[in-house]
Amino acid sequence: MTTLQGLFRPKTVEEAASLLAQDGEAKLLAGGATLVAMLNAHVIEPAALISLAGIDEIKGISVLDDGRVRIGAFTRHRETAGCTLQLGHAAVVRHAASQIANATVRNMGTIGGSISFADPGLDYPPALVAAGAEIEIASVQGRRTLGAAEFFVDWYLTALEPGELVTAVLLPRPDRGAGVYIKHARVAGDYATASVAACLLEDGRMRVAVGACGPTPLADAEADAILSGDRSDEAIARAGRLLVQHADPLDDVRGSADYRCLLIPRLLLRAVRGAEAAPRSAE
Repeated sequence: MTTLQGLFRPKTVEEAASLLAQDGEAKLLAGGATLVAMLNAHVIEPAALISLAGIDEIKGISVLDDGRVRIGAFTRHRETAGCTLQLGHAAVVRHAASQIANATVRNMGTIGGSISFADPGLDYPPALVAAGAEIEIASVQGRRTLGAAEFFVDWYLTALEPGELVTAVLLPRPDRGAGVYIKHARVAGDYATASVAACLLEDGRMRVAVGACGPTPLADAEADAILSGDRSDEAIARAGRLLVQHADPLDDVRGSADYRCLLIPRLLLRAVRGAEAAPRSAE
């Protein structure tokens, strides 16, 4: 395999995929919010960087012919947070984007770079899982899509194969539902200690996902079934206990595992009530 040296600036997804295929050790440079910090700390020292800044196809937010909303991988967090399109229950993704770090990071970071890093404390993963989003992936072999729940595999690990890159996030066709993202952090702008994304679909079904309480976003079909049929305080508490049973949090500087488990049912109640109260006609 050829070893690339230096900074490369492809103009198309195909060019970027070809460069990745030549050197699996090369790193993709999008917003740089995480990558630059890792380079400065000498956590990684790649011989080559492939900048995605010149690829127009992966920038911006658009509506596809089938009604789905496409967020290009190079779309900045501030653009996603400020999206004025009707999103329905997938508005949870916009809500999550608005809570990422601070204005400086939101101006720099991109949705593709964020989800490819797959830190469990990030804001996008639980929102994408609850929304039923898909991830569009490209390589020299072509393109494929994968559900968000399948994309996040383990701690800092995604389903991306060598030579693949994220090109877009695909949100479901907007409905008259609503979605909210509730996050608890030590201080404003920090990674989540725990978070809950809740989506109330047009047909009354509820989907929830918990963040920062395991290697990947936690979703449970039984908890969703409870919340889809009964959203009394008691039912929400039951769903919360189920989610706690399936959680696998760690002790770290942002909170102990026990503390995170205490947060889950409380955040769940706030998220469910928030989704119920959110304006549905406007979304």
